[in-house]
Amino acid sequence: MDTCMAWGFECGDGWFDLLDTLCSEIQRYVDWKSKDFSQEEKESLQVIASQVKEKFGTLRFYYYGGDEAIGGMVDLAEALSAKICEDCGFPGKLRSSGWHRTVCDSCEGKRKNF
Repeated sequence: MDTCMAWGFECGDGWFDLLDTLCSEIQRYVDWKSKDFSQEEKESLQVIASQVKEKFGTLRFYYYGGDEAIGGMVDLAEALSAKICEDCGFPGKLRSSGWHRTVCDSCEGKRKNF
């Protein structure tokens, strides 16, 4: 209950692969960079997600720890989310008709017909 992760990931399943890749690459980087670090140094580099959600149609990944390289990874993933359908994972685009959402044409059509 110390972070918002108690509510889980607050975004659609379409961004699963993006988040999975981001987290895998962050951990790979942390493991590589900290191989010769002391325990205290390793803990400061380790990334802990505090909240993962959609906001204004794109991914937001809030975290503790890390360094500038990890910040760049997160920035890239957040930018890529504006091109990936949040619902299905296919190529999408940011749409703003009321709510801002990144969705593909098919998912947008389903939403409009609902």
